[in-house]
Amino acid sequence: MRWPPWLAAWLAWACGAGAGRLAPLCASRGLCRPPLGLNASHPEPGHCPRQRGAADLCAWPLSSESLLDPFPIDVIQENYVRNVKNCIFSVVYPIPFKSRVRLVAVSKDVLENILDLDISVKGTSDFLQFVSGGKVILGSVPLAHRYGGHQFGSWAGQLGDGRAHLIGVYTNRHGERWELQLKGSGKTPYSRSGDGRAVLRSSVREFLCSEAMHYLGIPTSRAASLVVSDDDVWRDQFYNGNIKKERGAIVLRLATSWFRIGSLEILAHSGELDLQRRLLDFIIQQHFPSIAMNDSNRYLEFFSTVVSETANLIALWMSVGFAHDFVPNTSDDERRYKIGNQANVGLFNLSKLLQALKPLLDPRQKQLASQILEGYGERYYIRFIELFKTKLGLLGENEDDNYLIAFLLKLMEDTKADFTMTFRQLSEITEDQLKELHIPEEFWALQDLGKHKLFSEWVTMYLLRLNRNKGDSDTKRRTRMTTVNPRYILRNWMAESAVQKANSNNFSEVHLLQQILQHPFQKQQAAEKAGYSLRPPAWAKDLKVSCSS
Repeated sequence: MRWPPWLAAWLAWACGAGAGRLAPLCASRGLCRPPLGLNASHPEPGHCPRQRGAADLCAWPLSSESLLDPFPIDVIQENYVRNVKNCIFSVVYPIPFKSRVRLVAVSKDVLENILDLDISVKGTSDFLQFVSGGKVILGSVPLAHRYGGHQFGSWAGQLGDGRAHLIGVYTNRHGERWELQLKGSGKTPYSRSGDGRAVLRSSVREFLCSEAMHYLGIPTSRAASLVVSDDDVWRDQFYNGNIKKERGAIVLRLATSWFRIGSLEILAHSGELDLQRRLLDFIIQQHFPSIAMNDSNRYLEFFSTVVSETANLIALWMSVGFAHDFVPNTSDDERRYKIGNQANVGLFNLSKLLQALKPLLDPRQKQLASQILEGYGERYYIRFIELFKTKLGLLGENEDDNYLIAFLLKLMEDTKADFTMTFRQLSEITEDQLKELHIPEEFWALQDLGKHKLFSEWVTMYLLRLNRNKGDSDTKRRTRMTTVNPRYILRNWMAESAVQKANSNNFSEVHLLQQILQHPFQKQQAAEKAGYSLRPPAWAKDLKVSCSS
C-alpha cells in the first residue's frame, strides 16, 4: 500500500513525534467525519450527515483530503523559510499564541448559514482554541499554499502563505464547498522576513470589510471570527522607522477557493508545467462546472470566464467607490492602485494570467486568448455603464446615458463631492426639489455638488432623462435607487475609530459596525446617532493607511 506523502507528516504529528506541537481537538472523544469521497448529501450508514446548528466541533466534519490527494506535497517537513519547489502546498501547523486569547467577534451568518454551526458554539473552549490556531480538528491537515506574483508591477518571485494556514475544507448542507483559512497564525516556509503574525488593527479592518462587501452584494471572502491576544508584535506601520508594539490577532476567513493567478504563475515561471496542468484542471473541475473537462479548449474557456468575471467584479467595486487605494496608501507611492486605475490593474493581472497559460495553449488558442483579453475593456465598460444607470434610476436605453454618467462623475471629481452620499442623496431627494435646485441641508453631498457652475445643467439633463422612464414615478425611482445606493459603508475613519477603541479592549464599535454594515441600504437609528451618514470628521482628512494596515 502506497501512502500519500502528507500522511507521514500527519502521523508524526498525531502520534506525538512533534513534541510541543498542537494537540488535536477532540482527540480523546473522537471525531465523526465522512470517509474519502463521501457525498455530503448522501452519507453512508454510520457516518454523520451535515446538519444545521451543530453545537459541538467534535461532530463537525472538516477535511483536507480534497486538496492533499490531487497534488504532491512539499517533501520537507521542517518549518523554515526556503524556496519551495515541485508542490502546491507545504504541511505546516499554526503556532499558538503564548498569552491569553480573547474572542472579539463572530459572524452569525457565516457560522450558521455556511458552516452549519449553532451560534452557541462560540462560547466553547474548543471553538476559541480552533479559531486561534491553538488546536486543529482531528483529521484536517493545515497547509500553507505556494504561489508567486507581482508587487507594484514587478515580478516578486515566490510569495506564498507567509502568515496564513489553510486548515480544511467544509461542504455544507447546501452542497457549497468552503476553504477555511487562519490569517495571522504563525510563520511558514513562505514567511520571508516576516514573523507570520497579523496585528489587531489590520485584522479588525479585514473582518469588517469582508463582511461589509458581502452585504453590499459584492463577491468577497467571508470572515467567521476575530480573536486577539496579548502577544507582542512589532510593526513599522508606515515604513518610516517608527516601530511600535502591537497585539497579535487572527481572523478565520473563508473562500470557495484560495487559489489565485499567482498559483499558476509560480509554476509557469519554474517550468513545472505538468503540475500547472494538474492544478488548472483541478480548478476548472471544482469551480467552473460549465466547462467540460474533455474539451480541448477548456483552458481557453477558463480564461474567457475569468476575463468576464474580473471585468464584472471591478465594475462592482467602482459602483460603490471601493478600491485598493480608497484612502491615501503610503505604500503606493506611484498611486498604481488608486481608484481610477482599478480597471487597468485588472487588465495587467489578466495579461499575467495569459502569460502563465501560454505554455499550455497551442498557437491558435494563444491567438484567440489574446483577442479575448483585448475585449476586456469593452466588457468592463458595458458593465460599468449598466451599474451606474441603475444607480441613477435610469430605465431603458438612451444614447446620451454614457455622457450623463460621465458628466456627473466629472462634477463630483471637481467638487470632491462624497461618492457614496452623492448617489444616496440623489436616491432620497425628490424630483421637485431637484427641479427647483432646492437642496435641503441634510443632503450635504449634493450641496457640495451644487457649488459647481454646471450643476444646474446636469440636473436639467437628468430630469429630462428620468421623464423618459416608461411606467415610472418619482416614488418608484427613489425606492429603486435606495436599494442599490448604500447609506452606510465602512469608511476609513469608522474603521480607525473602532481600531483605536479596540486597542483599549473596547470592542463596542467593532460590534456596532458589524451590525450596521449588515444592512447598508436601510436607514438605521444607531448608525445615524453614531454619525455614519454625516460628513467625515475633520481629523479623518489626515488618516493614512499602508499595506500593513
